[in-house]
Amino acid sequence: MIPRDRDPEGRPRNRRPRDAFGRPLPYGAEGVERVPDDYAPDAREALAQARRLLGEGRPFHAHEVLEARWRAAPRQERELWRGLAQICVALTHLQRGNRRGASALFARGAAVISPYGPPYEEIASAAHALNAARDLDAGEAIGRIERLL
Repeated sequence: MIPRDRDPEGRPRNRRPRDAFGRPLPYGAEGVERVPDDYAPDAREALAQARRLLGEGRPFHAHEVLEARWRAAPRQERELWRGLAQICVALTHLQRGNRRGASALFARGAAVISPYGPPYEEIASAAHALNAARDLDAGEAIGRIERLL
């Protein structure tokens, strides 16, 4: 077993390559470009990058951007970014065919972001609607959130 990647301070890092859907690949395989561990986007940049990645059908990578903003954000914004990241993880689960995981994360993310008001209440409403849909296409769901983000 390969030991987990750690930075100089001992915090876990995952340098394992990933495919376009965020699935881990074997070490040494060629994956898609990842969000750097030290990436700290401002709010505008995080939303623009997440929107771009969703437009490319890459919700896992959009989640990584939003998670980077979550780590860099002022305390009063952190829950917003966490909720948005959870919705992107829900899209990732949906893309991978895991409807149950998607449902749990759509609900969790929507509950976290809805108190932030416009425009995030629209994203929360969309996440609730996506959660309630039974026959949901992953590409359609990704596009819906991308347009709102």
